[in-house]
Amino acid sequence: MASKPYEPPLSEGVRKCMKSNKSKGTSPELRLRKALRDAGYPGYRVNWKKAPGKPDICYPGRKVAIFVNGCFWHRCPHCDLPLPKHNSEYWIPKLERNVERDRENRDALRAEGWTVVDVWGCEMKSDFDGCVRRAVDAIEKSG
Repeated sequence: MASKPYEPPLSEGVRKCMKSNKSKGTSPELRLRKALRDAGYPGYRVNWKKAPGKPDICYPGRKVAIFVNGCFWHRCPHCDLPLPKHNSEYWIPKLERNVERDRENRDALRAEGWTVVDVWGCEMKSDFDGCVRRAVDAIEKSG
């Protein structure tokens, strides 16, 4: 099913907000990368193109892929955020495709022997140390 063509937002404020969303180099990613370096795990690759899904943080030698997911864009299972009300014919299929692509990328990585760690934006806010610990545990178990 083809998705509805993009319609611009109704207000200038919404347009500015959507334009300001970055796909890489976000604050949560930078914060987690710094914590991993501080914990003694430098040497990661950022958005490594040779791994399915181009993980946000990737340790190719250890086969550990870390995705730092925004709750809205990747439909966080913890937050249950509302769907957009305007232009829902466009947004719902788009967000569903994001979730499906994430699942396919995780499956492809695991099929190649990778360990995949998903970190959600809400988790970064509520339990940052726990997120770092999960990532470090995956790195240490990998070799």
